[in-house]
Amino acid sequence: MLFISTSSFAAGAYEQPASATVTSSYDWMKSPSGTWEGKVDGKAHWYKLDKKGGLWQSTDGKKWTASKEGLWSDKSGRWLKIHDKKLVWSTDGKEWAEVPEWKWEGSDGKWYKFDTDWTLWVN
Repeated sequence: MLFISTSSFAAGAYEQPASATVTSSYDWMKSPSGTWEGKVDGKAHWYKLDKKGGLWQSTDGKKWTASKEGLWSDKSGRWLKIHDKKLVWSTDGKEWAEVPEWKWEGSDGKWYKFDTDWTLWVN
């Protein structure tokens, strides 16, 4: 987290800086495991993509099964999926829109994004 302030230290006065979450390119690192966390019915699930772009899921991070639905949810409850070689999301499962910058907040509070080669990055 970065702190941003418009105040100065002049005359010994100090104001508490306003805080904001800021992400920049140097904050992102390639995910070593290639996995991210989501929740299903309040329980943690882990997800990963195979080399063909298929979605896999796990309840323990060890045993993986192909996801029939191809969906996962972000921290705010939106559904995400890969459709027509794009990352899309929906709040109702009917109307889908491309995810800006292919970036979402996981249920674990971490930010994730895919690049154009479907490599997973985490912040």
